[in-house]
Amino acid sequence: MAFQPIYDVAVERVWGYEALIRGTAGEGAYQVLSQVQPEQKYLFDQSCRVKAIELASRLFPRGNGLKLSINFMPNAVYEPAACLRATLSAARTFDFPRQAMMFEFTEAEEIVDTDHLRKIIAEYRRQGFITALDDFGAGYAGLGLLADFQPDLLKIDMKIIRGVDTDRARQAIVRAIVGVARELGITVLAEGIETEAEFLVLKAAGIALFQGYYFARPAFEALPPLMQGMPDRVTVAA
Repeated sequence: MAFQPIYDVAVERVWGYEALIRGTAGEGAYQVLSQVQPEQKYLFDQSCRVKAIELASRLFPRGNGLKLSINFMPNAVYEPAACLRATLSAARTFDFPRQAMMFEFTEAEEIVDTDHLRKIIAEYRRQGFITALDDFGAGYAGLGLLADFQPDLLKIDMKIIRGVDTDRARQAIVRAIVGVARELGITVLAEGIETEAEFLVLKAAGIALFQGYYFARPAFEALPPLMQGMPDRVTVAA
């Protein structure tokens, strides 16, 4: 796993870290996931969760309230409560608080059973986890999915973010997403931020949570420092 910070501009500190799949030789998530066969999805999903929790329990400073964000494949979850057993067991084993965990529904696969997804969301919330819809506006993560269920957090895809500072259409779309999210009580996160100009436009639009190379690149089995000049009140180096 590699870790990339999520920055909270309202309090000028790191809000949490997303755990990103990496190969042992540094291969990216796509290269790794492309090798996972359908019959392996469930065990792979479970193994990634446990590994992310294990590493976070070792790397995260105690008492700072940092969140751990984990991606997972909804179609790999056959029964919500049963599939959480390994997650809950890992949280107990590594003494990691469940309320500090956020699960992101990946856009990489179509949700074939929305009722099943609702059951997953309900069970995860019952267990105290935060839920997020990843890469909103790309792939299968669109308005139809948002209409079917409402997560705690919505991550705007980088395809909408890229060049938003000079693109009126993208600015209008972002304002609309922020407005809808506010009406539904959903927190918005902008991912894939690469420039200060993008950051400032999105901040002015009312977004508080940010992620991207502008703040820090992912670090393999480590918590990367924020880029020079970014205020940060959280000490992450041991």
